[in-house]
Amino acid sequence: MLESYQKSTGTGYTPTVALLAVAFVFSPALLFISRPFGYGAVTLAAACSTVCAGWAWINWKKSSQLSMPSIMTKRVAK
Repeated sequence: MLESYQKSTGTGYTPTVALLAVAFVFSPALLFISRPFGYGAVTLAAACSTVCAGWAWINWKKSSQLSMPSIMTKRVAK
């Protein structure tokens, strides 16, 4: 149960997963579907995958630097 003295980490990994999906699933799939493809399409798909993977890495590093919530017990005043 959540207590008011515990802080939420606020991490949001959904954008990171979405960017990785675009980089490694959708971009190659679109390249495969759009046959016949030349060097321009391959270069564009590789650039899109690289940008999305880099953006996901930056987003993951930013989100994973947040502190975890405290699990210690609340102090009782005497």
